[in-house]
Amino acid sequence: MADNGVNKGRRRLLLGATTVVGAVGAVGVAVPFVASWQPSARARAAGAPVQADVSKLEEGQRMTVEWRGRPVWIVKRTPDMIERTEQFDPARLADPDSEVPQQPDYVTGPLRSIRPDISVLVGICTHLGCSPLYRPGPDDVDMTAWPGGYFCPCHGSYFDLAGRVFRNVPAPSNLEVPPYRFESDDVIIVGEDEETA
Repeated sequence: MADNGVNKGRRRLLLGATTVVGAVGAVGVAVPFVASWQPSARARAAGAPVQADVSKLEEGQRMTVEWRGRPVWIVKRTPDMIERTEQFDPARLADPDSEVPQQPDYVTGPLRSIRPDISVLVGICTHLGCSPLYRPGPDDVDMTAWPGGYFCPCHGSYFDLAGRVFRNVPAPSNLEVPPYRFESDDVIIVGEDEETA
């Protein structure tokens, strides 16, 4: 006889209303929580492809663009730079054929680039993350038969003009080649492959 004086219809209404309010509250808490898992607009922009206009880049010059918070070097090689890189003794390099995957599959050969005259490299040493110095001339570094390239003064790593690492230096692998494509003869999109465009 515990049901004496209890309105069962009202009880069901209150129970249903409480359940609905609780469910709406749970959804109201869950939506912002799940939305917080999405990267911010700033983070999405940091990973976005970067456009670089190389039309004003003179032979032998380097320009730097930022992609994903890292410097990307774009060098317009001279015919002499191309020849020195292709003719360089591969026995002096740790990974002359770029067997360690530091570049996209479509970047092959000793120049490690899509076009021989344009080099695109991430400007961070593979040893401890320093930024190597650009030394393109054959006499720019005190080394026998220096072909031109990049020198990391922090710990003494050397890279040729294609970013291939020399033997017996602290850097373990070649400089990274980021994904990139040519939108036109003078415009490079860094961070985007030809297939994903």
